[in-house]
Amino acid sequence: MGAPSYRAAGNAAFMTLAASFALITPAQAETSTINAADTAWMIVATALVLMMTIPGLALFYSGMVRKKNVLATMAQSLAAVAIISLLWVAFGYSLAFVGDGALIGTLDRWFLIGMTMESVNPAAKTIPEALFMLYQMTFAIITVALVAGAVADRMRFSAYLLFSVGWFMFVYVPLAHWVWGGGFLATSGVLDFAGGLVVHLSAGVGGLVAAMVVGRRHGYGSENLAPFDLSLAVIGTGLLWVGWFGFNGGSALAANSRAIMAITATHLAACAGALTWAAIEWATRRKPSVLGMISGAIAGLGTITPASGFVAPWHGVVIGIVAGTLCFWACTWLKQRFKYDDSLDVFGVHGIGGLTGTLLAGVFAVNAIGGTSGLIEGNAQQVLTQLYGVAVTFAWCGGVTFVLLKLVGVFAPLRVSLQQELEGLDISQHGEALQ
Repeated sequence: MGAPSYRAAGNAAFMTLAASFALITPAQAETSTINAADTAWMIVATALVLMMTIPGLALFYSGMVRKKNVLATMAQSLAAVAIISLLWVAFGYSLAFVGDGALIGTLDRWFLIGMTMESVNPAAKTIPEALFMLYQMTFAIITVALVAGAVADRMRFSAYLLFSVGWFMFVYVPLAHWVWGGGFLATSGVLDFAGGLVVHLSAGVGGLVAAMVVGRRHGYGSENLAPFDLSLAVIGTGLLWVGWFGFNGGSALAANSRAIMAITATHLAACAGALTWAAIEWATRRKPSVLGMISGAIAGLGTITPASGFVAPWHGVVIGIVAGTLCFWACTWLKQRFKYDDSLDVFGVHGIGGLTGTLLAGVFAVNAIGGTSGLIEGNAQQVLTQLYGVAVTFAWCGGVTFVLLKLVGVFAPLRVSLQQELEGLDISQHGEALQ
């Protein structure tokens, strides 16, 4: 009888010692909900989404501007990473994801105060809270960086920095809380798995308003504004495409079957979008362009984003085809009809894609996958709920972006001078240039 008792006592002592080395108590070790597999997957997903901005978006955007603006375009993505990361830790995470107020969260986690190695966020109980915070940070970063594409070639860097801070505070953070943090859109039943509203529609609308307020580039419509190096854009597309697996798959917040379904639908939508855009160009212009194929792929990726965790893989093909068609229309006919200079088609691809995907989530949602039925399964109300989310996002982002730009313009000119624009932003804003 003595040996087993000694053995039990030894095992208990060993567990206590091991727990102390892990900086947690035995009680915490027994009650922790953190799962190693989920944590490992979310670390990878976080790295993938950060990669989407640097170097993914930086290369994608810089490959589509003129040579004299390549470095300036990359600098905007790099600056977004640095600024938004610090602001997210300071107050963004807390206001977006701590507390369940209808309009905004709390400052209980400002500068991550109170966050421990074992704390979790109620939205993701199987991964450390610090990891959930980092993952959501990468979404905030790329959303702010996306907006810059609409005003490429002409926005002053100092104005961009001021605008980015304000847009993050007054557009992104509230919207993230409304949709993902327990705010009024979440409680209304709006579906947005990975950012159709929070990322793509918000960035698209913000970019459209910014393009209209800042004004068109010199020579728009009369001079050749062709991309400097589309090979950079293709490489950027590849990085974005792979990163989107973390963007959409990671939004399951666990290493589970739903993440795989989201990734599968995402990949198929990108393929369908690329081929659809190419087919339309082939039929109308007799040649499928490389720019068209990568634009179609990004359109498919952005459009499937809000629906990816709610639909079946084959729905991704349908959504990709719709995305390639509608985004092509927006980047050609719509843009020409209203004569706005959205330099890199942020609204045409991300805005229209986010809007379309959000509505289609209400059509194709499968109860067995995401716990909510869409129109096809007999829940027509979900489409109206999705439309409500789109309307709120469009109105809030458009209105606040306009006011912010006017306020920033009081402190710093929004665009460079004509001479600086002709010279190029690389030299005029950063004192550097490609040789």
